[in-house]
Amino acid sequence: MYADSLTKLIEELKKLPGIGPKSAQRLAFFILGSARKSVDDLVDAVIQAKERMRFCSICFNITDIDPCKHCADTSRSQEVICVVAEPKDLVAIERSGVYNGQYHVLGGLISPLDGIEPDSLRVKELLVRLDKGSIKEIVLAISPTTEGEATSIYLTRLLKPLGVHLTRIAYGLPVGADMDYADPATLSKSLEGRREVH
Repeated sequence: MYADSLTKLIEELKKLPGIGPKSAQRLAFFILGSARKSVDDLVDAVIQAKERMRFCSICFNITDIDPCKHCADTSRSQEVICVVAEPKDLVAIERSGVYNGQYHVLGGLISPLDGIEPDSLRVKELLVRLDKGSIKEIVLAISPTTEGEATSIYLTRLLKPLGVHLTRIAYGLPVGADMDYADPATLSKSLEGRREVH
């Protein structure tokens, strides 16, 4: 229906999450109608992000410096680690403005149907951080989805015997919701009302 190059652009855009055929078509026509400099800036931004971004060697947040700015910040508490599934969850918690400790990004959630087992996550790296002995509390800040619950139960069984104080953010978030879409006030209340895991 379209010229080959436009069809290819639409097909590539459809590969992006949340972009269906109609959205891909709208984006493609928007790109075609944009000034060449705008398109070049977009392409440069994508290439630079792909080339420069990597995982922090401490918390596994996505960053362009290592360690990331959170791990390098000496004013943050070194006694608390907030465990999140993805970097976007870390960003959501930072937006709340109430947490000032360390982070640990698991890199996903347990989901056997998707082939994600506990060994696929950065759990061993979390245990290595705990071995250093300065951590007094672990906060599980994991979305209350089916996969999130499975991951929380697994981590609780693994971490509780180690004697570390284990808490979980309160359920200020709707069940089945993504933390990325929560407003800062809801996340703030969730963190303030975290409770001990039994």
